[in-house]
Amino acid sequence: MTSQEKVTFEVPTKDQVSVKNQAIFDQMQKSFGTVPNLYATFALNETALPDYLALQNRKSTLSAKEREIINLVVSQVNECEYCLPAHTMISKMHGFTDEQILEIRGAQITFNDKYDALAKFVKDTTVNRGRASEEAADVLFDAGYTQANVIDIIMVIGDKIISNYLHNFTKIPVDFPEVPNI
Repeated sequence: MTSQEKVTFEVPTKDQVSVKNQAIFDQMQKSFGTVPNLYATFALNETALPDYLALQNRKSTLSAKEREIINLVVSQVNECEYCLPAHTMISKMHGFTDEQILEIRGAQITFNDKYDALAKFVKDTTVNRGRASEEAADVLFDAGYTQANVIDIIMVIGDKIISNYLHNFTKIPVDFPEVPNI
């Protein structure tokens, strides 16, 4: 292939992935009724899908809501057309309203000061490639977050950057309901 030929990514079917990934597809199908297109795309590589799932499902000092705040903020910064709808749906399952989700995505949370400190730190960290401002860090720690929490925050930011970048490059079809732009 020449450098001028465009590579197009297709979402693989179960029979197009390794046996190990086929088993993961079966588990997802059983648990969720579907295999999301982005997870299926990870399965084009024999080890990427199980590795990514291990990262996503690791134990954390952060609550599920806090992890979703991070997922939404990072996906907004990275303009990921796949992860924003996916995490909007997941955030609703964790009790956030449509209005709250828009505030989270903009890192301007009015309904919870601790969440606002987290969102601002995440946005600052993501925009500045890991170099959060001293002010954002101070506000985060003043809100009650610990050094252990910061490590988990960075881990979740990294997780989300991986999936954002994978979609932003592959542009595989989004299989979640559309969300408004902000």
